[in-house]
Amino acid sequence: MSALWSVGAGLLLLLLWVRHRGLEAVLVHHRWVFVCFFLMPLSILFDIYYHLRAWAVWRLHSAPRQHAQRVRHIQEQVREWKKEGSKRYMCTGRPGWLTVSLRVGKYKKTHKNIMINLMDVLEVDSERQVVRVEPLVSMGQLTAYLNPMGWTIPVVPELDDLTVGGLIMGTGIESSSHIYGLFQHTCVAYELVLADGSLVRCSPTENSDLFYAVPWSCGTLGFLVAAEIKMIPAKKYVKIHYKPVRGLQKICEKFTEESKKKENSFVEGLMYSLDEAVIMIGVLTDEAEQSKINRIGNYYKPWFFKHVEKYLKADRTGVEYIPSRHYYHRHTRSIFWELQDIIPFGNNPVFRYLFGWMVPPKISLLKLTQGEAIRKLYEQHHVVQDMLVPMKSLEKSIQTFHVDLNVYPIWLCPFVLPNNPGMVHPKGNETELYVDIGAYGEPKSKQFEARASMRQMEKFVRSVHGFQMLYADCYMTREEFWDMFDGSLYHKLREQMNCKDAFPEVYDKICKAARH
Repeated sequence: MSALWSVGAGLLLLLLWVRHRGLEAVLVHHRWVFVCFFLMPLSILFDIYYHLRAWAVWRLHSAPRQHAQRVRHIQEQVREWKKEGSKRYMCTGRPGWLTVSLRVGKYKKTHKNIMINLMDVLEVDSERQVVRVEPLVSMGQLTAYLNPMGWTIPVVPELDDLTVGGLIMGTGIESSSHIYGLFQHTCVAYELVLADGSLVRCSPTENSDLFYAVPWSCGTLGFLVAAEIKMIPAKKYVKIHYKPVRGLQKICEKFTEESKKKENSFVEGLMYSLDEAVIMIGVLTDEAEQSKINRIGNYYKPWFFKHVEKYLKADRTGVEYIPSRHYYHRHTRSIFWELQDIIPFGNNPVFRYLFGWMVPPKISLLKLTQGEAIRKLYEQHHVVQDMLVPMKSLEKSIQTFHVDLNVYPIWLCPFVLPNNPGMVHPKGNETELYVDIGAYGEPKSKQFEARASMRQMEKFVRSVHGFQMLYADCYMTREEFWDMFDGSLYHKLREQMNCKDAFPEVYDKICKAARH
């Protein structure tokens, strides 16, 4: 009883302090208070609900039976929109704050919202080695479902809450992408409800133009209702080699060399300054030295990027065995390194042991509660960008990131880009090795100004025939956007399928120049 009185008294004092300082001042200057006392517990409740729901669906085997009914409901909504005169564009009815993208789309308020409640795993086909899923299935949900069966998917983007639909309509990448390509390249079929209400399946051999046009289209060709994704056998551990490297040229050479080796199951780099990095090489295995097992996903463990930095500071190589699912979601607990800006003491051992089980707060809840003041602050003094550039331009690209942004750590993730039709493909006629350069944090460059600096970055990326991930703020003009991306197939299909009156063009949906 005394403990409850203490908690009650503590909450009362906290509320009085918030009232004294003002809610907006607390949310801007002491955001950790709100995150720790409200968002983290609320995030746990969200997780409990979704885990119980997934368990119930699995036990009752209800997902496949209900899927057809839910798709018919989507088709009915689209046909109703047509009966009403097709006066407004359509979009999914999922609230903008629920997406992992930091952008909150204002179009949700003006477009016709089509409710799409599709969040279940439908079928695991062991013979074809394919899993069929609905678009709102998350990476955390999918790996938890497949791993006990002995399966996984070839590309598992790190954050638990990333959804299949977002990774197809946008894009997704992982440290295995130097073998398998982007997330879209591991998909073998999509099912969509089109602007006329019809249900269509597409694959490389069936409606192939639509199959290749869907990735990166951001829901502007139709509503994704199911996807089939390749599976590969899962193994228990990932054997990780940590290799500190100094000197930018040596970093680029070593990273390129390891990225070309198909015997490496995973390749990843973390740069802690312009000339200091740790390159990590991973190999899937069922055997492990017990003394070297590191269950990095446990709530009390150090954040992964901080753990990796120890090898750099000690200037030594190392080998560890990380359980596969812990490895796949190694950046989840710290949201890469974004959480250190929200909870500065989050990696402190005391905090980890007492409260680490509640980390991370849901990105969706962070967006929902950020308010206009924080949104503007983040927009002007914070970057979250992934630029995809040819591996041959890596050194020049890092130097550009350093001058224009000066944000560290920087994430390096290699991927192979096949010469398939669609919005994103190499400049030549052959498959090419690319790298994702991820910058997340507060720029230290003195001349940083959000719009001007990002336009400079976008110009550079276009000059080397690179691409900008579309979840982030994009400042390009329409002409610059279609100079970066190949719109030939996309525009052809929008014309053929009568999408122009049904969905906005992808540029109008995601670029700041179009939205403001």
